[in-house]
Amino acid sequence: MMPTRFILKIEQAARWAQAVGAGVYTGAPVDHADGFIHFSAPDQLKETLARHFAGQRDLLLIAVDPAVLGEALKWEPSRGGALFPHLHGPLATASVAAVRPLPDDHDLSGFADWGCA
Repeated sequence: MMPTRFILKIEQAARWAQAVGAGVYTGAPVDHADGFIHFSAPDQLKETLARHFAGQRDLLLIAVDPAVLGEALKWEPSRGGALFPHLHGPLATASVAAVRPLPDDHDLSGFADWGCA
């Protein structure tokens, strides 16, 4: 496991609200297609936003302590060979440490306490 306080998931507010209502998050369409829930480490977040969420609004940043996910969390090679956190299974919404709205301009300066720059 890579050392990080939180792993982070970017999600649409409406999709996350549905998950909270159900008590479980099974991922976005890209997660379903790939067979796991994509997360980013804090130092990977800026590029993830630029590559996959450019121009999108009404997003949330969801922080999860990787220690609570157990064996279902795998750090696997992805973009440029970097290891990314992938959750192979559903995420119980009660296990989420925190959720914050992401500014529409994707400015991460308000997330320094989560390790984002």
